[in-house]
Amino acid sequence: MRQKAKVENYDAPAGGWGSLNAVMHILTQEEVALLGSEILLKQNKPDGFMCVSCSWAKPASPHPFEFCENGAKATAWEITSRTVTPDFFAQHTLTELRAWSDHQLEEQGRLTNPMRYDPVSDKYVAVDWSEAFREIGAELNKLDPRSVIMYTSGRASLEASYMYQLFGRMYGTNNFPDSSNMCHETTSVALPQVIGVPVGTVLLEDFEKTDCIFFFGHNTTTNAPRMLHPLQEAAQRGVPIVTFNPLRERGLERFVNPQNPLQMIAGGTRISTQYHQVRVGGDAAAMVGICKCVIEADDRAIKYGEPRLVDVDFITQHTSGFDEFAAFCRDQNWPDIERASGLKQSAMLEAANTYMKANAVIANYGMGVTQHKHGVETAKMIVNLLLLRGNIGKPGAGISPIRGHSNVQGQRTVGISEKTNLVPLDKLAELYGFEPPRWDGLSTVDACEGILKGNVRGFVSLGGNFVRAIPERSLMEPAWSGLRLSVQIATKLNRSHIVPGEVTYLLPCLGRIEIDQQATGAQAVSMEDSTACIHGSRGQRKKVAEHALSEPAIIAGLAKATLKPNPKVNWDYWIADYSRIRDAIERTYPDQFKDFNKRMFDPGGFPRPLAARERKWKTPNGKANFTAPKAAFAPPKENDGIYELMTMRADGQFNTTIYTEDDRFRGIHGSRYVVLMNPDDMEVDGLKAGDTVTLVTEANDGIERSLSELQVVPYDIPSRSLAGYYPECNGLIPLWHYAEGSKVPAAKSVPVRLFKDVPPEIIEGGGEVPISTA
Repeated sequence: MRQKAKVENYDAPAGGWGSLNAVMHILTQEEVALLGSEILLKQNKPDGFMCVSCSWAKPASPHPFEFCENGAKATAWEITSRTVTPDFFAQHTLTELRAWSDHQLEEQGRLTNPMRYDPVSDKYVAVDWSEAFREIGAELNKLDPRSVIMYTSGRASLEASYMYQLFGRMYGTNNFPDSSNMCHETTSVALPQVIGVPVGTVLLEDFEKTDCIFFFGHNTTTNAPRMLHPLQEAAQRGVPIVTFNPLRERGLERFVNPQNPLQMIAGGTRISTQYHQVRVGGDAAAMVGICKCVIEADDRAIKYGEPRLVDVDFITQHTSGFDEFAAFCRDQNWPDIERASGLKQSAMLEAANTYMKANAVIANYGMGVTQHKHGVETAKMIVNLLLLRGNIGKPGAGISPIRGHSNVQGQRTVGISEKTNLVPLDKLAELYGFEPPRWDGLSTVDACEGILKGNVRGFVSLGGNFVRAIPERSLMEPAWSGLRLSVQIATKLNRSHIVPGEVTYLLPCLGRIEIDQQATGAQAVSMEDSTACIHGSRGQRKKVAEHALSEPAIIAGLAKATLKPNPKVNWDYWIADYSRIRDAIERTYPDQFKDFNKRMFDPGGFPRPLAARERKWKTPNGKANFTAPKAAFAPPKENDGIYELMTMRADGQFNTTIYTEDDRFRGIHGSRYVVLMNPDDMEVDGLKAGDTVTLVTEANDGIERSLSELQVVPYDIPSRSLAGYYPECNGLIPLWHYAEGSKVPAAKSVPVRLFKDVPPEIIEGGGEVPISTA
């Protein structure tokens, strides 16, 4: 039996005393209280280090404490004094460790020595770096490069990412899936088709100039808390903030700035002026309703000779497809829109009226948009909404996809992509005198399919926790043992390290916060934030373990052991001075990284040029394109007994890293195996708070996916919608259940049936009983 969660009401705002207490707790927990507090003063500062957590923008004039609760947790987690030495592995088999929780594994501390898996003892044993490099290189050279995956976590720097993709392509592979494949690849597919760039158009300064902000599918409280500062400042100026999200997330309701003593005493700021709880997957329908209101208001303005409600000049000069899109919106009927969105017509009209009164609107969105089957169409709907009133390419307006990990966007910028049309292969060939492979590589979903089929034979992971982050856990973990080679470059122990292949290595790397000492002195690295600004980062702490190497040094070691010597690539020369890697990046991407080394420590970062910011559209037709969502807002089926499950993050985690088993803002403590459920649905299904249930995925593919002993928690969530934690619920997601066009796992809308768990003493042999399907 799993430990039951303690559930209590938590009514405090985001930030405030709760965040201060959480920061002090994590510093004490990781035994870095004094050291951690000193280092935190350097976090997100131009002369310090960039946060290893989220990728939200860094201001040119930072606050004295320019970090959030989760950023402090990530810092303490990395600089912990706890270590995992060879003695630890001598005491524990991997079979034993697989019974530990994610939190228990990472809580052991920092990895200190390169390790090799010994299948006879089922333990890791220490190995010298030179031997590890030599043996890994030999294994790679025995494999077909097409069968090798080179995965990248969102934390790897621009320097490491550029070296990694060059090493891989010189080896002969284009299989470069990364964590973007699991989150914002939907953005990277949708936006180029409609505005010609794969990233957002908003800069941090636009939040100072906007007069309206829309939010779709994002829990800012947990996933980008520093964003609450510009949101609070906007709210205090009277800027309306209109939010669409199935759950009421605390940071988008109320926020207290812990750096403001008056607020700490008097209370915080109301953030959202409107909060619309769409059903899970209902965002596109809600936007269709808003656009329908705008277009019909504009039709009335034309009829009565009043000022137009759409930006006619912008639409005429800069866009294509408006007439078709407007006709589509007019044709939709309100009962279908209401059923599909979960909102009343009046709610969408209220949002539309606010939108029409504003001159400069920012639209933010997160994985509540991208991780749906129709995520690509939904992201395009956000663009439709903005284009109606010319809200792209002017101050205070634009589209703002809120990326997750700290450099996940930047990795794509420097070549971490399985899509060859996004990589300057001709330039790489010219600079380095080799012929890169020209075939498209494997995305994350493709890689998983290849592992299941046995076609993928090698997996090299630059950070991350791939096994835990992906769908289809019950099939993927057994298949992982079929890999010939698994190489894991990491700072801490996680699930991916204890599911071995035939030949498995665990290589400890430095974290971003540690001083990276090379031949020419301490090195700096760089990364790109959510607003496409580049920042430098300097390590602040002496490295935790003598034998840990930097990510660039590990990549260079692997490359030298695997590749034939190339006179145009001197890996040791690059490692001696990372500015030389940045020079190589600038030679490869001269327009994007002009004067890279000179500008990398500019306060606030330096922005990459983006054509759409200047209303230049690098689309095939040279226009920004309206598009009609063909299937993104189909009304849900009724009375079929199926719920839509969305996965979510807790206050005590970042991605697959679990800092604590608690979720303070939702009042859940001591367990992550819970399911949030609408109280009316609970009553219909004969459930009460604290009951345990089993979720079973609704899929007609012959594979049973289920998760048992989930504690039912009554919660303010739309009817027929459920919420459970990521990554615990990943096993419920079929590998084929992904966003059309981007293959991002559709983790925010998994069709499931719910069964009440029954104690074994009640039903002979134990078991479950189905609940009502009414």
